Amino acid sequence: MTGAVMDWQRTERIGLPEAVYAPGKTAAQIDAIIESARTLGHRLLITGLDPAKHAGLGPESGSTLDYDPVSRTAILGILEAPAALDVAIVTGGLADLPVATEAARTLAFSGVGAACYADIGVAGLWRLLDRLEEIRRHPVVIAVAGMEGALFSVLAGLVAAPIIALPTSVGRGVATGGRVALDSALASCAPGLVAVNVDNGFGAAQAALRILALRRG
Repeated sequence: MTGAVMDWQRTERIGLPEAVYAPGKTAAQIDAIIESARTLGHRLLITGLDPAKHAGLGPESGSTLDYDPVSRTAILGILEAPAALDVAIVTGGLADLPVATEAARTLAFSGVGAACYADIGVAGLWRLLDRLEEIRRHPVVIAVAGMEGALFSVLAGLVAAPIIALPTSVGRGVATGGRVALDSALASCAPGLVAVNVDNGFGAAQAALRILALRRG
C-alpha cells in the first residue's frame, strides 16, 4: 500500500492550503502524514477526525495536535487568534454547530476570523432580525441549516454580502441526511446564493477564503 501524496505547494498555487480528510484513512496513515508535515515544517489541518481515531493516533501525534471533538478537526502548528472577524457564520439551530465549527476552524487555520450567530433560524424569525445589522457588517456570510433550509433564502434576500449555503444533515423523516436542505439551497429564488455539499464546513470556508482573497485584491 502506498503512502499519501501531499500537495504541499497548493497554497503557492491557488492560495488555499492542503488539508487531510481523515475518514477512510487509518490512524497509522494519519500518523505518517503528521510526521511528514512536522519534518518539512508545514502546518496541517485535518478534518473528519472522530474521537476514536484521534485516540488511536501515536502519542507524539496526539500531543502536537490542537484537537476539537465537536467539529472533529485537528490542527498541527500555531493557531493564532485572527484580528478581524471577516466572516459571519449563521446557524439555524444549535444542532448545526458541529458543521459550523468545522467552517470556523478551517477559516482560523488560514488566519481568518469568524463571528458565529447560532440558533437564530426562521422558526423564530425575530431572532434573526434582532442580529441582522450585525450580520450585515461582514463581507461574507456562511448560512448553516438543516431541516428545510429556509434560512438560506431568507438571508440571501436580506443581506448584500455573498451568501454561502451550508446544508447540514440535521433533521429526520424527509429531511434525513440533509437532502431537503441542499435542494432548498439549489432551488432558491434568492439571487446570487451559492451552495456547498451537505455537512461540508471545510468547503464552505474554502469558498469564503476565495471570496475574501478577491476582495483584498
